[in-house]
Amino acid sequence: MGNVLAMRVDDLGTPYDGPRVAARVVSLVPSITEALATDRPEALVGATDWCTHPSDLDVPRVRGTKNPDLAAVRALAPDLVVANKEENRELDVRRLREAGVRVWVTDIETVPQALDSLERLYEVALGWPRPEWLGRARALWDGPPPAVTQRVAVAIWRDPWMVVGARTFTGDLVRRLGWENAFAGSVERYPKVDLADLDRDDLDLVLLPDEPYLFTAEDGPEAFARTPTRLVPGRLLTWYGPALVEARPALGTTPAPRAAQP
Repeated sequence: MGNVLAMRVDDLGTPYDGPRVAARVVSLVPSITEALATDRPEALVGATDWCTHPSDLDVPRVRGTKNPDLAAVRALAPDLVVANKEENRELDVRRLREAGVRVWVTDIETVPQALDSLERLYEVALGWPRPEWLGRARALWDGPPPAVTQRVAVAIWRDPWMVVGARTFTGDLVRRLGWENAFAGSVERYPKVDLADLDRDDLDLVLLPDEPYLFTAEDGPEAFARTPTRLVPGRLLTWYGPALVEARPALGTTPAPRAAQP
């Protein structure tokens, strides 16, 4: 029993003493919200304003990932609050714990980490069976990355332009699709860059997702004269959870990028 209890720690090593089966869960992580709502919707009692999937999600909202309404979270009387090291502030996690709320923090920077973290979340914190989609995601993403086929950049913001850099889940996902992230060697995880750093001949493609910045056909591609661009669903690039099952086939078969302007 002691060894089993010793294993009940979240991704940051914080002990967890919640019930063996969580019946009331608040999620502060959009991709994990989607997973919980897919598998046991009756147990999900709260989520953030940014939790947009499933599209018919109907639960009380507790504001944003960076500014959750902690009083609203407490009022929902959750067995467990799920957070993420990157998505959520340590201050909010600490304040919830000081108020007696149990919080499980995930830490995810790679696709394998995501799969392992979600498996532990279900087994150790939630006490729920491993979901079918998680097994399919592992089958799709296990194994070494394929040979590099193109050099890409992933833009996440405009004015100023920002891109995916080092030590990120998205960067690792891109690598496992056979794409080299041109900014993988950056010091920052999400560096600011000049447009000239993106619109250049040695890049094969710039990916323009619809979140966190909403790139559209009219807002993004027109800025590029040399580098081809591709609009992609941000959820497939940045969300771990059921989106992982969709991401590999969808991103691997999306239409060819537009031709660069002469």
